Amino acid sequence: MHKTIFKISKMDCPSEENLIRLKLDGIKEISRLDFDIENRTLTIFHNNKLELIEKSIADLNLDSKVISTETFNDEINSEESTQRKVLWIVFLINFAFFLIEIVFGIVSKSMGLVADSLDMLADAFVYGISLYVVGGTITRKKNIAKLAGYFQITLAVVGFVEVLRRFIGIEELPDFKTMILVSIFALIANSICLYLLQKSKSKEAHMRASMIFTSNDVIINIGVIIAGALVLLLNSGIPDLVIGSIVFVIVINGAIRILKLSK
Repeated sequence: MHKTIFKISKMDCPSEENLIRLKLDGIKEISRLDFDIENRTLTIFHNNKLELIEKSIADLNLDSKVISTETFNDEINSEESTQRKVLWIVFLINFAFFLIEIVFGIVSKSMGLVADSLDMLADAFVYGISLYVVGGTITRKKNIAKLAGYFQITLAVVGFVEVLRRFIGIEELPDFKTMILVSIFALIANSICLYLLQKSKSKEAHMRASMIFTSNDVIINIGVIIAGALVLLLNSGIPDLVIGSIVFVIVINGAIRILKLSK
């Protein structure tokens, strides 16, 4: 692994950063890009191909030059190890709560809990495949983020079909106590996951995708708690179906953001 630092005099805003990312996207030997717009420097971790990287950046006419290049291992390995640790923790938390919520969702007849459980499963899937690409190329990480986005959209469509079926059919009143209690524990779990992901401070596509999913989960958990309270106050299952619908709207919105991120 090599670490090369570029001075890019005309890189003074995110638009230049995006331009550089797009230019370097096809170079599979690049492992990570660290931008420092304030100091107008770019640090690239890569396996060989320095001449190609240097030429690609020079083609953008941003007044670039190599400041230093050296063989490098420790820092990149340390970050990859940290990413793996965080992803394993959030993967296990999300998969555990998928099992908890799907069981209690079915038992309590709560569409809100069932919807949230499917969202937890999608997140566990995202974290699982993210573990596979830690340390991989930028292109592979973007492809994983794209796959995760399409997976979320698929789950959302399935969810809307089930919500529609329940609106049309006659369903028993969901157990509001179970809805609220399970969602409170899920909210705590997702808050821990979000804290760990934000603490990692990673800007890579697959990690940013994970943060978007977990942010959605926190919102969803609060919504299910509110729906449980409304089921009690109104003596109606409609709030549970409404929150189920909202959950899948949020899922689709998150998926669209992920697909934009993976471009």
